[in-house]
Amino acid sequence: MALNSKQRSVLIGLASKEDALFQVGKAGITPEVCEAVSDALEARELVKIKFLKNCFDDVREAGETLSGRTRSELVKVIGRTAILYRPSKEHKRIELP
Repeated sequence: MALNSKQRSVLIGLASKEDALFQVGKAGITPEVCEAVSDALEARELVKIKFLKNCFDDVREAGETLSGRTRSELVKVIGRTAILYRPSKEHKRIELP
């Protein structure tokens, strides 16, 4: 599922109105975090994750790792925040152009 620039723009606009749903700290990306993010993606389709300063992982690499483990698309990394998108199987809420 590759997103084009128009779709990314729509998703970034939608995410800008939302607060970060998860915070990742010094423990990094654990299996519990991956499972929680995957559940949130199924329910919401679009999730923002804030990587705290005590998380020593590179934010882009951590976002790519998390998107791979949750089978989602990394929309964008802004500062220490990553935006992930995965269309829901049952609760389709976002219509992309």
